Amino acid sequence: MTAAASESKVVRNDEKHRYEVFYGGELAGFAEYEERDDETVFTHTEIDGAFSGKGLGSTLAKHAIEDVVERGRVIRPLCPFIKAYLEKHPQYDAHVIGKGISR
Repeated sequence: MTAAASESKVVRNDEKHRYEVFYGGELAGFAEYEERDDETVFTHTEIDGAFSGKGLGSTLAKHAIEDVVERGRVIRPLCPFIKAYLEKHPQYDAHVIGKGISR
Protein backbone atom coordinates (compact mmCIF):
# COMPACT_ATOMS: atom_id res chain seq x y z
CA MET A 1 0.00 0.00 0.00
CA THR A 2 1.38 3.41 -0.93
CA ALA A 3 1.54 6.30 1.51
CA ALA A 4 -1.19 8.05 -0.48
CA ALA A 5 -3.45 5.01 -0.22
CA SER A 6 -2.92 4.74 3.53
CA GLU A 7 -3.59 8.47 4.07
CA SER A 8 -6.54 8.65 1.66
CA LYS A 9 -10.17 7.67 1.87
CA VAL A 10 -12.72 7.37 -0.96
CA VAL A 11 -16.45 7.73 -0.34
CA ARG A 12 -19.51 7.68 -2.59
CA ASN A 13 -21.52 10.88 -2.14
CA ASP A 14 -24.93 9.94 -3.58
CA GLU A 15 -26.34 13.40 -2.89
CA LYS A 16 -23.75 15.09 -5.13
CA HIS A 17 -23.49 12.14 -7.58
CA ARG A 18 -19.78 11.77 -7.17
CA TYR A 19 -17.05 9.75 -5.53
CA GLU A 20 -14.80 11.86 -3.35
CA VAL A 21 -11.20 11.25 -2.33
CA PHE A 22 -9.94 12.73 0.92
CA TYR A 23 -6.27 13.08 1.82
CA GLY A 24 -5.34 13.86 5.40
CA GLY A 25 -9.00 14.65 6.07
CA GLU A 26 -9.24 17.22 3.25
CA LEU A 27 -11.28 16.85 0.06
CA ALA A 28 -8.63 16.30 -2.61
CA GLY A 29 -10.75 15.45 -5.63
CA PHE A 30 -13.82 13.79 -7.05
CA ALA A 31 -15.22 11.72 -9.90
CA GLU A 32 -18.70 12.78 -11.01
CA TYR A 33 -21.19 10.23 -12.30
CA GLU A 34 -24.77 9.82 -13.46
CA GLU A 35 -26.80 6.68 -12.92
CA ARG A 36 -28.96 5.60 -15.87
CA ASP A 37 -30.85 2.31 -15.54
CA ASP A 38 -28.07 -0.23 -14.75
CA GLU A 39 -25.26 2.06 -15.95
CA THR A 40 -22.96 4.30 -13.96
CA VAL A 41 -21.73 6.97 -16.38
CA PHE A 42 -18.51 8.68 -15.30
CA THR A 43 -18.56 12.24 -16.66
CA HIS A 44 -15.71 14.18 -15.00
CA THR A 45 -12.78 13.58 -12.63
CA GLU A 46 -10.77 16.29 -10.92
CA ILE A 47 -7.91 16.30 -8.41
CA ASP A 48 -7.05 19.59 -6.70
CA GLY A 49 -3.62 20.80 -7.83
CA ALA A 50 -2.46 20.99 -4.21
CA PHE A 51 -2.72 17.19 -4.07
CA SER A 52 -1.21 16.30 -7.45
CA GLY A 53 1.55 13.73 -7.73
CA LYS A 54 0.25 11.58 -4.88
CA GLY A 55 -1.55 8.99 -7.01
CA LEU A 56 -4.91 10.09 -5.68
CA GLY A 57 -6.55 10.04 -9.12
CA SER A 58 -5.73 6.35 -9.49
CA THR A 59 -6.84 5.63 -5.92
CA LEU A 60 -10.11 7.43 -6.61
CA ALA A 61 -10.68 5.63 -9.93
CA LYS A 62 -9.93 2.19 -8.45
CA HIS A 63 -12.31 2.58 -5.52
CA ALA A 64 -15.08 4.14 -7.63
CA ILE A 65 -14.87 1.40 -10.28
CA GLU A 66 -14.78 -1.37 -7.71
CA ASP A 67 -17.82 0.09 -5.94
CA VAL A 68 -19.77 0.18 -9.22
CA VAL A 69 -18.82 -3.44 -9.97
CA GLU A 70 -19.72 -4.59 -6.43
CA ARG A 71 -23.15 -3.00 -6.82
CA GLY A 72 -23.75 -5.02 -10.01
CA ARG A 73 -23.78 -2.00 -12.31
CA VAL A 74 -22.00 -1.47 -15.62
CA ILE A 75 -19.59 1.35 -16.41
CA ARG A 76 -19.85 3.87 -19.24
CA PRO A 77 -16.63 5.93 -19.10
CA LEU A 78 -17.23 9.31 -20.76
CA CYS A 79 -14.59 10.94 -18.54
CA PRO A 80 -11.14 10.75 -20.21
CA PHE A 81 -9.38 10.00 -16.90
CA ILE A 82 -11.64 7.06 -15.98
CA LYS A 83 -11.47 5.82 -19.57
CA ALA A 84 -7.64 5.90 -19.48
CA TYR A 85 -7.59 4.12 -16.12
CA LEU A 86 -9.83 1.37 -17.50
CA GLU A 87 -7.59 0.99 -20.57
CA LYS A 88 -4.68 0.21 -18.22
CA HIS A 89 -6.73 -2.22 -16.09
CA PRO A 90 -8.33 -4.84 -18.36
CA GLN A 91 -9.57 -6.83 -15.35
CA TYR A 92 -12.63 -4.55 -15.42
CA ASP A 93 -13.42 -5.09 -19.14
CA ALA A 94 -16.38 -7.38 -18.42
CA HIS A 95 -18.08 -4.45 -16.64
CA VAL A 96 -17.37 -1.72 -19.21
CA ILE A 97 -19.68 -0.74 -22.05
CA GLY A 98 -17.72 -0.81 -25.28
CA LYS A 99 -15.20 -3.33 -23.94
CA GLY A 100 -16.80 -6.38 -22.35
CA ILE A 101 -20.38 -5.17 -22.62
CA SER A 102 -21.78 -3.95 -25.91
CA ARG A 103 -24.98 -1.98 -26.22
